[in-house]
Amino acid sequence: MNTINNKETQTKLAKGLLDTIILQYLEKQGMHGYQIITNIRKGFGVYFGPSTIYPLLGLLEKKGCVQSVWDMTSERPRKVFTLTEQGRSLLKFNENSLLMICQKIGSELTVKA
Repeated sequence: MNTINNKETQTKLAKGLLDTIILQYLEKQGMHGYQIITNIRKGFGVYFGPSTIYPLLGLLEKKGCVQSVWDMTSERPRKVFTLTEQGRSLLKFNENSLLMICQKIGSELTVKA
C-alpha cells in the first residue's frame, strides 16, 4: 500500500472515530476547539478544521456528553469544553465496542491464516 492510500485510510478511520477521539481528549482535561484540533493533528497526523470540529462539539453538547463555559481570563475569550458523566459513559461504551471489534477482526484474521 502506498503512502497516499495509508494517509487516506488513516483519515477515514479517524473521521469515523472523531467523537470518541474528542471525548478521550476531554476526559483528560477541558479544552477549547483549537486545542482539540491541534491535538488531533499531532496525535493522529490528520487535520480536521473548525468546520468539522465545532459542529461535532455542538452536537456532543446538545446530547449532554460535553458542557462548555466561556473562559474570559485570556486576551481572547474561548469556549472551553469538558466531559460530563454522560460523555464518560459514552466514551467507555465506545472504547469497549472498539476493543470487541478489534478482537473480532484479530480472531477472524487468525482463523483465515
